[in-house]
Amino acid sequence: MPRRPDTWVRLDLKTRSKDLPFLETPARPDADFASLLVVDDDGEILSLVAKFLRSNGFRVHTARNGVEMTEMLGRTSIDLIVLDLMLPGTGGLDLCRNLRRTSSIPVVMLTAKGDDIDRIIGLEVGADDYLPKPFNPRELLARINAVLRRSRSASPSADRTGRGFAFDGWRLDTLKRELTNPAGVVVDLSTGEYDLLLAFLEAPQRVLSRDFLLDAARNRTAEAFDRTIDVQVSRLRRKIGGPADLIKTVRGAGYMFTADVSRF
Repeated sequence: MPRRPDTWVRLDLKTRSKDLPFLETPARPDADFASLLVVDDDGEILSLVAKFLRSNGFRVHTARNGVEMTEMLGRTSIDLIVLDLMLPGTGGLDLCRNLRRTSSIPVVMLTAKGDDIDRIIGLEVGADDYLPKPFNPRELLARINAVLRRSRSASPSADRTGRGFAFDGWRLDTLKRELTNPAGVVVDLSTGEYDLLLAFLEAPQRVLSRDFLLDAARNRTAEAFDRTIDVQVSRLRRKIGGPADLIKTVRGAGYMFTADVSRF
């Protein structure tokens, strides 16, 4: 008998996406579009968790170890980190401890261990919540939402700070998902164009590969290929085009957003 979407499903190595019908749930229309970073060295779990969270309205970035996590944090604005305890190289506890020296980004810790001592240590080094594997993806979603609410209520202006981007006279309000041109006119963007532009604005003057942009624009499917992102870039260029090409093609590497970007 197929599982119902509300069935308590344990996410483990034997669970496949076809066994998780609720992974296909469309994003909520009122989703906050917070940006999450999921760090786990298990590729299957990483893929399933990222897909589930994206289907529930989040922008999701991924990393397999501490080095990739640090690189992602250096180029992308992240609202919350889902961090696995057991990672190759620097473990989750040390990564969380190091993060707390410079950042207050909320952290939800994941681990295969269920001992109280692991949970206590995780909370002591600065994790905001803790969830043992295997887990119900809906519980992870609930905990993420709860941590984000607590984080924002602790700082009333947090959800209004650093939520927008300005470049070359343009403004992108990520709360309203609204792009305004230098004349103050709102420019309509499709969901894919919005996600693509946001990826560029989060990493200006850096070369972004087509693979990275496919993920950022939520076009990572079995049928997706390089030409998919080329078409979306072409459409976005036409909407924000001008005397200077803001999106530069880097032959053999990808694309780069050339304008200076500031936050508001």
